[in-house]
Amino acid sequence: DGRLTFYPGNQTVDLPFINFMKRHGTLFLNAYTNSPICCPSRAAMWSGLFTHLTESWNNFKGLDPDYITWMDLLAKHGYHTQKYGKLDYTSGHHSVSNRVEAWTRDVDFLLRQEGRPMVNLTGDKKHIRVMEADWRNTDKAVNWIKEEAINLTQPFVLYLGLNLPHPYPSPYAGENFGSSTFLTSPYWLEKVTYEAIKIPKWSSLSEMHPVDYYSSYTKNCTGEFTKQEVRNIRAFYYAMCAETDAMLGQVISALRDTGLLKNTVVMFTADHGELAMEHRQFYKMSMYEGSSHVPLLVMGPGVKEQQQIRNVVSLVDIYPTMLDIARIPVPQNLSGYSLIPLLRGKAENKVSPSEVPPRPSWVLSEFHGCNVNSSTYMLRTGRWKYIAYSDGHSVLPQLFDLSDDPDELTNVALKFPVIVHSLDKMLRSVVNYPKVSSSVQEYNKQQFISWKQSLGQNYSSVIANLRWHQDWLREPKKYEDAIDKWL
Repeated sequence: DGRLTFYPGNQTVDLPFINFMKRHGTLFLNAYTNSPICCPSRAAMWSGLFTHLTESWNNFKGLDPDYITWMDLLAKHGYHTQKYGKLDYTSGHHSVSNRVEAWTRDVDFLLRQEGRPMVNLTGDKKHIRVMEADWRNTDKAVNWIKEEAINLTQPFVLYLGLNLPHPYPSPYAGENFGSSTFLTSPYWLEKVTYEAIKIPKWSSLSEMHPVDYYSSYTKNCTGEFTKQEVRNIRAFYYAMCAETDAMLGQVISALRDTGLLKNTVVMFTADHGELAMEHRQFYKMSMYEGSSHVPLLVMGPGVKEQQQIRNVVSLVDIYPTMLDIARIPVPQNLSGYSLIPLLRGKAENKVSPSEVPPRPSWVLSEFHGCNVNSSTYMLRTGRWKYIAYSDGHSVLPQLFDLSDDPDELTNVALKFPVIVHSLDKMLRSVVNYPKVSSSVQEYNKQQFISWKQSLGQNYSSVIANLRWHQDWLREPKKYEDAIDKWL
């Protein structure tokens, strides 16, 4: 969650290496994902294109495997390139459940798709390496810096993708269930200041926006939660962020120890945040700040130190920025804009007219996957966050004034119709969203039909035992009928 990198979010947990990057570089106060879920978000970051252009609709459908990423271009221009860890920007990595849940979001039923969020404390106060796979990838990156990068005669680019901080599978809920367990050890939990943890306010279930209600239900969050449960989930999440920060620290230390830090640009960001029980939800898939606001810190040669930038930016800006750093011509068709003028300390109003086209005053995020029963589009500009759904008519939009209401508790769309109208017009100038929503609906239906046909006689037993099995098996006929009606 990007808000953890600056005040007041950073009061909850000590993140020493994030703070190191803040002191020695630039922090973006308003950086956003272009789609708040792993694969589509990473597809935007690696391609520099908005989600409706890559057509990365869900966690199964990402970039085409042969798409030319910014790293491919750097390799073509003489950079030595190395990737470790989670990449997750092409197709096919996620389970059948993930896919079917995304495809059937327009079906008129409510089924829980996730395990109830919970915490799990493991090990003792000496247990540092909780997320072993991430630590192994961090070790590989560190060894590569110390053994390979130091001897290179050409410039290099190294990518390290962590899974952390991310809830883990919950075996208690059955093998099909999603990842709903926040896992850490006493070592990391001690880094969290419990007194500073804010318990989020929730609307009553009857007052929730219909799309929010659907998300809360499918995420198994509509039941009762004590304040202690909510506080624990948030604390464990912050502890997982502290472990992530330590991995960042290993990379920074390796660069410092080899003398490479002074001439290496370091960038830290995330594909999305974590709601951690804000708005009666955990996970991502939402345009609320906890899910859509990402960290973005940059330090290195030419980057202004101790700078905090208010301009709205997003992950599609990374592609042109990487090319700019490497002095490679930036293609014209990209959705993003280079961050270099901002990183060098040029406030937006001082950017020279020669820098064409100027950075827009808005960012776009969109979501088309599971746990949400409508395509969702977010335009963030100035004090406003405008969220439109589906065709723009069948589901009412939301408007939040982030300067007055940073916790996004009051939808003021009905109060400010003129602003809604102008922001909707702006959004439609960026993306014909009713048309995109319609093509996603068509894609979902076709994908589901071909999957259903591929199963033949087995269809009923397979669909009954996906992640929603606990709800489905009570009234299977009702849910099959709902699917038939949709088809």
